[in-house]
Amino acid sequence: MDATDLARWQFAITTVYHYLFVPITIGMSAIVAYFHTAWVRTHNEQWLRLAKFFGKLFLINFALGLVTGIVQEFQFGMNWSDYSRFVGDIFGAPLAIEALLAFFLESTFLGLWIFGWGRIPEKLHAATMWIVHIGTILSAYFILSANSFMQHPVGYTYNKATGRAELTDFFTVLTNKVQLVTFPHVLLAAYMAGGAVVMGVALWCMRREALRAKDAGEDVARSDAPMYRRATRIGALVTLVAALGVSVTGDIQGKIMTEVQPMKMAAAEALYESVPAGEGAPFSVLSVGTLDGSHANAIIEVPGLLSFLATGNFDGAVKGINDLKALYADTYGASGNPLVASATGYAPNIPTTYWTFRLMIGLGMAGAAISLAVLWLTRKGRTPTARWLLWAAILAPFLPIFANSFGWIFTEVGRQPWLVFGLMTTATGVSPSVSIGEVITSMTVFTLLYGALAVVEIKLFLHYVRKGAEPFEQPQDPADRDEDAPLAFAY
Repeated sequence: MDATDLARWQFAITTVYHYLFVPITIGMSAIVAYFHTAWVRTHNEQWLRLAKFFGKLFLINFALGLVTGIVQEFQFGMNWSDYSRFVGDIFGAPLAIEALLAFFLESTFLGLWIFGWGRIPEKLHAATMWIVHIGTILSAYFILSANSFMQHPVGYTYNKATGRAELTDFFTVLTNKVQLVTFPHVLLAAYMAGGAVVMGVALWCMRREALRAKDAGEDVARSDAPMYRRATRIGALVTLVAALGVSVTGDIQGKIMTEVQPMKMAAAEALYESVPAGEGAPFSVLSVGTLDGSHANAIIEVPGLLSFLATGNFDGAVKGINDLKALYADTYGASGNPLVASATGYAPNIPTTYWTFRLMIGLGMAGAAISLAVLWLTRKGRTPTARWLLWAAILAPFLPIFANSFGWIFTEVGRQPWLVFGLMTTATGVSPSVSIGEVITSMTVFTLLYGALAVVEIKLFLHYVRKGAEPFEQPQDPADRDEDAPLAFAY
C-alpha cells in the first residue's frame, strides 16, 4: 500500500463520515421549518414543542457536519496538491461561492433562529429556518457542480503550457447534464434521510408515551403520544414521497451515467461481455462468487432490467467491461499523456461497485417500506405500541442514511481510476511530497478524532431524544422584552 492508497483511504473515511450528517441537515431543516411555520399559523402548542424538540436534534447534527466538513477542503491541499493544481481554476469557483454565499447564509440565519425566540417577530423568526434550508440547498448545488465536473468535465479548456484545466464557461459547469440530474436525486435522498430521522425518533417517543399513559391508567389521547404521532406521520410521509422521487431521478441518472461513464454501469452489474441490442442485459438482484467473469454466479436475475436501467429499453445494447477496457486503453493508454495513463487498467473495483449499488437500492427500498407500514399503522388516530415498532424506530433513520453513503461510495469508486473522467487519473493527483508516514499519521489522528466526535454526537442525540419535547412555554412578545437584556441560549 503506497501513499496514494492511504490518501484515498483517508479521503474516503473523512468524506463518508462527513456525509452521514449532510442529508440529515438538509432534510431536517425543512421539517423543522415546517413545524415552526405551523406554530405561527395555528398557535397550536404541539407545533412549537415539535419545532424546538427537533430543532435541538438538528443543531447537534449541524454542528458535527460543520466541523467534519472543514477537514474536506484542507485535504485537497494536503494529500491532493497535484489534483488541486490541475483543476483548481474550475473547482475554486463553485466551492468559493458555496462558502461565501451558501454557508454564511446558513450560519447567519441559523444564529437568528437560535437567538431569535421572543426577540424578532414570529413570522420573520419562522422564515429564518426556511432561509437556513435554502442555504443548505444552495450549498449542495455548488458542491455537486464541482463533483459533476469530475464525472463529466465541461466548460473548460486544457492549457498544455501550464498543464492545467482552465475555466471557460462557469454557467456550463453549473448546468452540466450530470449535475442537473444528480442534484434533484441527492436532494430527494436528503429529504428521505431527514424524514426517516424524524419518523424514527417520533415513533420511539410515541410508543413510549402511549405505554406510559396506559401503565398510569391515563387517557392516551391526553398524553403527548398524539403529538409524536403527528410528527411520526409527517416524517413517514416525507420519507415515502422522497423515496418515490429518488427512484424516478435515479432511473434518469442511470441513463445519463451510462452515456458519460459506461464503465460504471457495466461495473454495477459486473457485466464483462457486451450485450448487443435485441438480447437484453439482465440485472442480478443477488449473486455469489468472485465477480471475475469466469462463471455465472447470479442467484436472482431479472431479464432485460440492466438494459432498461442503462438505455430505457429492455432490449438495449450495453457495453461490457472487457470491451470498454480495450477502448480506454486505445483512447487514453496509447495517447502518451501521463495524466491519463493507468497502470492498473481502466476498470474500477468490481465487487465494491457491484455491492454498493445494490445496498444503495436495497436499503432505500427498506426505508420506504417502513415508512409505508408506519403510515398504515398510525392511520385514523391509531397509536400502536407493538414491540417490533421499537426496532423499526431504531432502524428507520439508518436505512436511508446508509443508502446515501453507499450511493456515494458507488459513484466515486465506480469512476476509478479517474479523478476527473478522461482528464486525470487518481494516481497522478496525489501530492508528490507527502510520505506514507505523514498520511498514516494524519489518517490516524482524523480517525481517532472522528471516533471521539461520534461518541459525543450519539450521547447528545440520545440524551435529548430520551428527554423528549419540553413543556409548552409561550414565547415572549418582542415588544415586551428588554432590549438591553443579554443574548442567552441554553439547552
